[in-house]
Amino acid sequence: MPANLKRSTGEAATASLVDVPRVPGAPKPDPIVKGDNITRTFGGLKAVDVQHIEIQRGVITALIGPNGAGKTTLFNLLTGFDVPDTGAWSFNDKSLAKVAAFKVARAGMVRTFQLTKVLAKLTVIENMRLGATGQRGEKIWSAPFKSLWGSQEDEITARADELLERFKLDAKREDFAGSLSGGQRKLLEMARSLMVDPELIMLDEPMAGVNPALKQSLLGHVKSLRDEGRTVLFVEHDMDMVREISDWVIVMAQGQIVAEGTPESVMADPAVIDAYLGAHHDTDLTELDPAELEAQAEAELDAEAAAEEAKE
Repeated sequence: MPANLKRSTGEAATASLVDVPRVPGAPKPDPIVKGDNITRTFGGLKAVDVQHIEIQRGVITALIGPNGAGKTTLFNLLTGFDVPDTGAWSFNDKSLAKVAAFKVARAGMVRTFQLTKVLAKLTVIENMRLGATGQRGEKIWSAPFKSLWGSQEDEITARADELLERFKLDAKREDFAGSLSGGQRKLLEMARSLMVDPELIMLDEPMAGVNPALKQSLLGHVKSLRDEGRTVLFVEHDMDMVREISDWVIVMAQGQIVAEGTPESVMADPAVIDAYLGAHHDTDLTELDPAELEAQAEAELDAEAAAEEAKE
């Protein structure tokens, strides 16, 4: 894509968010995903409690938060890999409640995983071919007759080779996927996700376990997805990456969305700082009165006990 077109695409994405309020659950001008009252509880722990979420079309949105904030669980719920206790959500205004994960992917909403899901004992090109949908050769009645699906598989293979070249994996075409490095597996998973030509790509910690030499390559590929007009939602702990490539940031803590905004505004938000560092992160502990701290802790415990009794 020409540099000027890439620049205009990025500028348009940023411009679409100018008037969006910097508040949790902020409405967007053209959301590709909407969700309401999405909850998921494991035992007594409410891992996700999202009142409202919208993902703007055509931009790169980062979903950040401390470990255990519920980010991956929210990914699983939105993409059909887990079932929420309550909630309604949609993709392109079509409800995804009770829709199986493979149907979500076919609809154009695909995801990658923090721990890559490549098929280790298949070659790289075979992994890529499996990403394509609607293959006639997979149907039992046509599988024995190559004349019915051979030309389609040739087209799929050509598409796969184009993507492997784009992601600098063409030299690994005939290697087993299990022989790839962690970073190369991330690239393969991202390339394979494009075989269905998705509108929305959800990346779960794309930089986890990737060596520095491949990080810049991955960053460039994520940006190129937006430049093609796709929407990207990614979970990441690398704040340098978040600042560099995201147009919008959503922050989760204890299962809830606590802040939204541009990378610059979010990084300066007290709610975000508290979520990562604790509410008393800027307090000199030597100046605190131990008796006062004990009294505060007892008061909080009494309040929690009273709340539990009221529920009963």
